[in-house]
Amino acid sequence: MLRILYLTCCLLILFTTHTFASPSIKDFSADSEFSGVKISPDGKHLGVILMEDEKRTLLILNLESMKPTYAVKFSGDEEVGSYYWVNDERIVLQKLYKHAQREASDYYGELLAVNYDGSKSKYLFGYNGGTSTGTSISNNEAIRASAFVLDTLKDDDKYIYVMAYPWNRQNYAYTLAYRVNVYSGKRKRLTTSPIANAGFLVDNNEEVRFSFATDEKNNDQLFYYENGEWVDADKIRGGLTDFYPLSFTEDNKSIYALANGEGATRAIYEVELATAKHKKIIQHDVVDPLMTWVSDQTNALYAVEFENGYPEYRFVDTQSDKAKALRQLMDAIPDHRIRIVSETVDGNTLIVAAMNDRNSGDYYLFDRKKLKLKFLFAENAKLDPSEMSEVRPISFTNRDGVTIHGYLTLPVGMKEHKNMPLVVNPHGGPHGPRDLWVFNSENQLLANNGIAVLQVNFRGSGGYGTAFEESGYLSWGSKIQYDIIDATQYVIDQGYADKDRVCISGGSFGGYSALMSPMLAPDMFKCAVGVAGVYDLEQMYKTGDVPESYSGGAYLEEVLGTDIQRLRAMSPTHNVSRLKAKVLLIHGEEDERAPIEQYEAMEKALEQANYPFQKEIWRKEGHGFFNAENREKYYDIMLKFIKENLNVK
Repeated sequence: MLRILYLTCCLLILFTTHTFASPSIKDFSADSEFSGVKISPDGKHLGVILMEDEKRTLLILNLESMKPTYAVKFSGDEEVGSYYWVNDERIVLQKLYKHAQREASDYYGELLAVNYDGSKSKYLFGYNGGTSTGTSISNNEAIRASAFVLDTLKDDDKYIYVMAYPWNRQNYAYTLAYRVNVYSGKRKRLTTSPIANAGFLVDNNEEVRFSFATDEKNNDQLFYYENGEWVDADKIRGGLTDFYPLSFTEDNKSIYALANGEGATRAIYEVELATAKHKKIIQHDVVDPLMTWVSDQTNALYAVEFENGYPEYRFVDTQSDKAKALRQLMDAIPDHRIRIVSETVDGNTLIVAAMNDRNSGDYYLFDRKKLKLKFLFAENAKLDPSEMSEVRPISFTNRDGVTIHGYLTLPVGMKEHKNMPLVVNPHGGPHGPRDLWVFNSENQLLANNGIAVLQVNFRGSGGYGTAFEESGYLSWGSKIQYDIIDATQYVIDQGYADKDRVCISGGSFGGYSALMSPMLAPDMFKCAVGVAGVYDLEQMYKTGDVPESYSGGAYLEEVLGTDIQRLRAMSPTHNVSRLKAKVLLIHGEEDERAPIEQYEAMEKALEQANYPFQKEIWRKEGHGFFNAENREKYYDIMLKFIKENLNVK
């Protein structure tokens, strides 16, 4: 009861109108105050993730009074992960573990259930059967597998479908699908995937119909359940490639799928299962679909979201209730990306998230019948969007005649954006991810200090079609870096940036680029900040979690190749003699993606060349900064280093 009273006080403070002060580094580095807002199917309660003592707590609110009815907060090193309303009263949630030796939480596949008032708590699925949860949750039969909610079965209040990955000594397993009672935890196996590490797709009759994965050679695999057995679905693909099933049509006779067919970008197709006939529903000339919108009530596809610079929505069924609601929300909250994140079972009450380049996210309640929009809360109320900086889309033609897109963050409050100090911020990946028109706390911090920030969707980035992504293969240290360099030169030539005040800073692959680009263009960058970077490409085959994963070896061979001389030519550890920039290296000892050996190899190369550099090592951090206190310290160190080298007061 004391914790409920404490959380009520927290809510009253957070709901109070804020008087914004000039934001501090701590404000930019803070965790979201609210996240994961979801409404119960009957619309009477809200769930929301609240950070308390640096741990994720699930708070359940009565929607009418906005007072807490229960708070799910674990003891010790445990915290709440993702959660799901499975009926009007019951919630299924993941349990995560925080570790003393590192800041990132781990998920071991445990699912728990509880009612909105805290009653009938139950350990549903996991390796210890609930024998040591540190809570009053009762036990269930243990299973050594990691569970994920596959389908909440909207027409069934008693059961959910769970997708489970069995534990073994290998890095692959055949996925299991179970029907699980959300009150008793009793489970029944429905099927086993015909392929390793697979996902499933459930139809509108609650039958598991598709299984899909990539094999150890990174080849797509797709199987269809027919007449009591799994059969290869090559026929259904009908010549389409990179085929990914999204959802069934209302009559179960067809599916919507994301795939490559005609044109340079991926498109949404409707595929008739009986005949394998496919019809292209929608496609953008420049970018792949970013998100699809499917009605929870009918499973009909009604809109597709793209992002070619700014978010845009193309409507498949313009007359559907959901399409009309989305249009109404776009009109009511202009210049924002709109997301319907949760809704009641009748579809009349929606939880809406709105965000843009200056706003990390606001949550609203939308009554479709009354056309009433009510503000609930902001993810980070300490950052006033009016004090944040614009993120402006840019595009240019690179040295090879290819159009490259990106974003430029322009510091707020300047009379004109000319001859500014600039930080280039390459994204991670490099293959798959891309930069988007979103709020970025690190870039906003730099802009808040008068520094412009450039982001580049270089060749190899995702989101611009398969050919564009594959054009970056075998070219980590060449084409990709030249795109970053050409983008920097473009911004200088346009008058935005002072050519004598340019730094580069990035994390993961961005950390690699932060060292590699200044080696290819030594006179362009005054300083380089590498965060959790890979610096020796040969070593990627030997250390870290990529070569240990199911298809990691094949991935590395595809994107890097095995030519030793090429790998060394593209590795910062073998090119220190080209450097002129001041260097700051930041790394976490618990990093599994870019292990500490990567930092040590770069450190050794710099020391052998007697090249001065600054370093900061975090003992408990992994691939990035998961702890707000550590993130604040990182921001402070990074900002001081960059300001000193760009002569920014």
